[in-house]
Amino acid sequence: MLEREPLANVLYIDLSRKRYWVERREDLFVRFLGGVGVATQLLLEECPPDADPLGPENPIIFAVGPLTGLFPLASKTVAMFKSPHNGLLGESHAGGRSAIALRMAGYGAIVIKGANETPGYIAIHGDKVYFRDASTLWGVKSSFTVGRVIREKEPSSGLRTIMRIGPAGEKLVSYACVTVDTYRHFGRLGLGAVFGAKKLKAVVIAGKRSLPVEDMAAYRKLYQDIYQQAVASPVMKKYHDLGTAQNVLPLNIIGGLPTRNLQAGKFEAAEKISGERFAHAYLGRRLACSHCPVGCVHIAALRRPYGDEPYFYKTTMTSYDYELIYALGSMLGGSDAEELLGLIELVEALGLDAMSTGVVLAWATEALERGLITTKDTLGVELRWGNYSAYRQAVQFIVDQPGDFYRALARGVTYAASVYGGEDFALAYGGNEVPGYHTGPGAHLGYLVGARHSHLDNAGYSFDQDWLTSKGNTPSPQELVNNLLAEEYWRQIMASLVICFFARGIYRPQTVIEALQVTGREFAEEELRRLGEMIYREKCRFKIRAGFSPAHLRFPARIFSTPAAAGVIEPGYLQEAVTYLEKILFAGEEEGYQGGN
Repeated sequence: MLEREPLANVLYIDLSRKRYWVERREDLFVRFLGGVGVATQLLLEECPPDADPLGPENPIIFAVGPLTGLFPLASKTVAMFKSPHNGLLGESHAGGRSAIALRMAGYGAIVIKGANETPGYIAIHGDKVYFRDASTLWGVKSSFTVGRVIREKEPSSGLRTIMRIGPAGEKLVSYACVTVDTYRHFGRLGLGAVFGAKKLKAVVIAGKRSLPVEDMAAYRKLYQDIYQQAVASPVMKKYHDLGTAQNVLPLNIIGGLPTRNLQAGKFEAAEKISGERFAHAYLGRRLACSHCPVGCVHIAALRRPYGDEPYFYKTTMTSYDYELIYALGSMLGGSDAEELLGLIELVEALGLDAMSTGVVLAWATEALERGLITTKDTLGVELRWGNYSAYRQAVQFIVDQPGDFYRALARGVTYAASVYGGEDFALAYGGNEVPGYHTGPGAHLGYLVGARHSHLDNAGYSFDQDWLTSKGNTPSPQELVNNLLAEEYWRQIMASLVICFFARGIYRPQTVIEALQVTGREFAEEELRRLGEMIYREKCRFKIRAGFSPAHLRFPARIFSTPAAAGVIEPGYLQEAVTYLEKILFAGEEEGYQGGN
């Protein structure tokens, strides 16, 4: 199968030498499927153990999987790199048109090496790669403007994807993101800073081709089955109707909504920034990633007075979801929906990861409140809960970095707290700022277990919520670790195919097996689960090679003092889990450990 179609083609681009070439890598795509499995191996091959994350030796790798372009919701692209934010594994996923464009251009993966001497961008049109000048785009204040300019210059409208950075990436903010097709992002762990260090303003990808399948009749039947589940499933309907913003009120009710830097798990003004409130007052349109029938991307239409003339208004369209509402809303004690949308808009224009930005601002607000810093450090900015005018100024200063304090904030909350104090309320795991789920031990252990310290690695919060619903006994620490790892192993398969995690209830093992059969691949469920574990361990190998150690396995003290949805989290319970986890990660085996099954 792989000999007849382009998935195994890897496009290598050397920015330093302005060269590109294609290699057939059946060895990787046969063994590791695609997506994150292949990207991890390419990262291990191309990134030296001592690579500077902001040096030319740090590669950028994009990869898709065998189901991309064939089945609904196989709509994500995986990006992998050495993270400038924590010095470890950088992994981020984005949708939009990125995955379809990459595969239709004829590639399963792209490896970008070296660095430009002057600002430039790459335009990939099928089998041709063009090195464009981006001097006039460097310094442009908004990533939205950059996208508009490139759209006017590049052909293949409707078929292409445009990945670009904003000022934050240019200024090497360690949690700068890459914006994809305006409303999607490679958000976490600083891919935007890697772009900026390479003076790479954007990557454009376009192509057009057909994809072969082994059995057309079986393909059509399975496609229809998956499509019907996607449009009829109650879970997928949630994503279409309100999106992940629907999580705000349920999490607030159970005490799992981080508020004011997790000083509380409930926000008294949650209804004012809820998904229901946004949908009723501001929802302007819904969008979907390519080859997805769900339409989970929710866009707010924000109408503001324009100038001093009456009846003149400017309408801006700003995407929102739960993580943005948590990080820039409840985490900052902000309840004004329009002010919240305005801050989201600025963060997006500058090209920052919203989650890290919100957690950094929350820490800074509490640090000022406690007297660890003064307004001399903040350059007069009065950081107070809910003070959005101050937060807008602070965000701009994080990018501009006019003083030592903002240079520290531009490196993340872990670094800032190491300089100014307040480590006990600096909320990060493995140097990555905490996601928005304070549900219990499953969530927080899940962030620690996760290869990239993300809520999407293993959805530990779902284990907490299941226990709350069933009122069952909390499992032993060892059982919890095994459950989290089992989920993470399977998600490596999902991320190698590459399927949106929202569709995990649709793409169960048997469906995945049948979909792979359509592409000419035969797998048993147990084989896939073993492969998932292998990929996870390969990610851990990269992290350990980069310096990850047991010292990284620590919890922020704040999680123990603020009751979670499942009650007060016991330090001893989590420490026992960490001790068990250390033996798995650093010794390779633990007596009685059954690979998470």
